[in-house]
Amino acid sequence: MLPFSISVRPGRPLHDQVVFAVTKAVITGQLEPGDRFPSVRTLSQELKINPNTAQKILTTLVERRLLEARPGVGTTVAVWRAASGAGRRAALTDHIDRLVVEAKRLGFDLSDLLAAVRKEW
Repeated sequence: MLPFSISVRPGRPLHDQVVFAVTKAVITGQLEPGDRFPSVRTLSQELKINPNTAQKILTTLVERRLLEARPGVGTTVAVWRAASGAGRRAALTDHIDRLVVEAKRLGFDLSDLLAAVRKEW
């Protein structure tokens, strides 16, 4: 059993969905620093994906410093620290632009969008 929850949605790359699910689990505390993370083999078997895709997922999470690969120990959840620096606002602005466009496309107004964000926060 995986230590994070994921609902796979068609039309989006599985790699991105799994990386997002793990990121959310780390940030919300569902996965805590030092927790063991599944191996490539376990991840590929549980998600029924190619081992190469599972390796790519783990590599991305290590590169983003959400996981640590320790020789002889395995892969564990890293200590999460909020991003800092000038690029932080720019990265958020890009996500907000996409969110606003999608919300408007679906016919939501600002109060609906804010209520949804509050619910997820």
